[in-house]
Amino acid sequence: MGAGEGDANATKEKGGVDRTSLDGVRDNNVMQLKKLNTVLFPVRYNDKYYQDTIASKDFSKLAYYSDICVGAIACRLEKKEGGAVCVYIMTLGVLAPYRGLGIGSKLLNCVFDLCEKQNVPEIYLHVQTNNDDAIAFYKKFGFEITKTIEKYYKNITPPDCYVLTKFIGQAATKK
Repeated sequence: MGAGEGDANATKEKGGVDRTSLDGVRDNNVMQLKKLNTVLFPVRYNDKYYQDTIASKDFSKLAYYSDICVGAIACRLEKKEGGAVCVYIMTLGVLAPYRGLGIGSKLLNCVFDLCEKQNVPEIYLHVQTNNDDAIAFYKKFGFEITKTIEKYYKNITPPDCYVLTKFIGQAATKK
């Protein structure tokens, strides 16, 4: 996908007008992700985060609503013991005025579809233990709390997190 080209899929508004499109994160638009992250998250991300985001290719997306960048999902592909690949969702966020329009769901479903196509059996992420909205959102998509890590975060309270995991396709029956 070239610069400025978005995916054809779009979220429908009540009037049937397509308003939301997704686009890959690349060198020429990564500054939009940096600006979003500054507003959305209480931590600052280092250069490796942005390098991993760009390297993940289609697994990281920016969401545009009427051509305004309003959300993003940033993932990293990881190899597990035994060589299987899994997806780690580093961040998923949508600006507050645009929540409830299906943009976060669209970003997440895009990653699910890619996992299915590329036979990636597992997706996981970390969520701060007091982030009830995020926990409920992910559970709605079949994620389960699989672990609690104490003192995971360094400069935010509470410092503890949950690991939420979802198994895709045939791996979902293994649990």
